[in-house]
Amino acid sequence: MQALVVPDPSAQTMEQLQWQERPMPNLGPTEVLIKTQAVGLNPVDFKLVAAGNAAWQYPHTLGLDTAGIVEAVGAEVTNFRPGERVCGHANLANNGTFAEYVSLPAAVLAKIPTTVSFEAAAASLCAGLTAYQALLRKANLNAAQTVLIHAGAGGVGSMAIQLAKAAGKTVFTTVSKAKQAFVAPLHPDAQIDYHHEDVTTRIQDLTQQHGVDLIINTIGHADADLPRLAYNGQLVCVLATPDHFPSNQVVTISKLDLGGAHRSGNPAQVADLGQMTAALLALVQAGKVDPLITQVLHRDQLVTGLQQLQAGQVVGKLVVTFDAC
Repeated sequence: MQALVVPDPSAQTMEQLQWQERPMPNLGPTEVLIKTQAVGLNPVDFKLVAAGNAAWQYPHTLGLDTAGIVEAVGAEVTNFRPGERVCGHANLANNGTFAEYVSLPAAVLAKIPTTVSFEAAAASLCAGLTAYQALLRKANLNAAQTVLIHAGAGGVGSMAIQLAKAAGKTVFTTVSKAKQAFVAPLHPDAQIDYHHEDVTTRIQDLTQQHGVDLIINTIGHADADLPRLAYNGQLVCVLATPDHFPSNQVVTISKLDLGGAHRSGNPAQVADLGQMTAALLALVQAGKVDPLITQVLHRDQLVTGLQQLQAGQVVGKLVVTFDAC
């Protein structure tokens, strides 16, 4: 089968990636072999090219998100069968999803609803699951009415806006002026142009000087969010947490690592990836969440798509199809 690989440890740029003929994945007793139909592209993909991973063996196949058709199932798999449409988020320590076939644990997979395309399913995974976990696993939404979501035009931010609005929350988001037209159809209650506005001042003005109940931070620099939190506020960090815990504030700080569930050794956490995927796809099917695909590329354009992501040229989601090139 053909797969997009990092050929050796010295290959750390997009230009060094190669399509190679690779062996078919091994199928373990609890795994599902999937014939790839579409994959989603994520910033973590190009970041991993530069950073690598100590667990990799080379050539290493890239990719984290896949949607496709079940080709075969392991001896202990009872909830999937050949011919079904499935999708899932892979373990970055293992060979990935940018290949004609991929083998994933059955626990992390979900069946794709009949009205959801392979492309929409693939586009919903990494960013959508991160947003879902932030809001519906890490945060206590019962205690939050106002939410600040950073980088509203990004994959995680745009999904988080939709999930928070679907939950009936008042949503503010930081977005550059050039991207505000893209975010406007998601109906945030306010967009803050962080290039030209002081975010803390604007948040205080929007909340009558109380601060927001919940912040989803996808950008780092988390210390800057502390004065934006209300009493009993919550801060969920996708990247680094604040350097200093505020002893003079009553707040909750959480760290999120979606893919860490794969490496946790905890079967319940691994299975929750599949459960969150199924719940997210149900919201996509119901029209409550849109993964906002802005471009669908063919397999031979996959590296170009990663380069576009790396250059910051993308709003919304890039998807690659694995039909014939």
